[in-house]
Amino acid sequence: MQIIKTSIEGLIELRPKTFKDSRGSFLETYNQPVFESLGIPAHFVQDNQSFSVKGVLRGLHFQKEPFAQGKLVRVITGKVMDIAVDLREGSPTFGKYEAFILDSESSNMAYIPEGFAHGFVALEDSIFSYKCTNVYNKACESGIIWNDPDLNIDWGIDNPIVSDKDQILAGFRDLYPQSLA
Repeated sequence: MQIIKTSIEGLIELRPKTFKDSRGSFLETYNQPVFESLGIPAHFVQDNQSFSVKGVLRGLHFQKEPFAQGKLVRVITGKVMDIAVDLREGSPTFGKYEAFILDSESSNMAYIPEGFAHGFVALEDSIFSYKCTNVYNKACESGIIWNDPDLNIDWGIDNPIVSDKDQILAGFRDLYPQSLA
């Protein structure tokens, strides 16, 4: 598995080796000893999957303590632009984001540690899968509006399809006013 470090500490892209022959292909998407050696928590407790038509934008979502979640994300079919925003106060990259193109052809993945907001936009009809280090807890659910001017994320799309719930998420400045002073 090839590991690509990003400009944000702890956030990594993973590119598993794919074995192809006349029957099709095979790849390993999770290997506990390999992930542990990379410092990725090996204890995932919940798997989620969604289907999004082209143009759907989901996010930016995160869970607050004590139910913060790390996520191992990948695309089973299709292609997405995946976004991770560093919300770890005190981090030198607090409020910065990293974008990944995840697609089923390359089978790449991203590990997003606890303390990040996460979202994606479907560039094609896509099935998106993610493993979580903690279970979903509605009381700890939070998010940041996708088009927040302080984060200034380039989603690569002009008029995404966004849920009513995601349209009314708080702004970054509303959640972290002391950090932008």
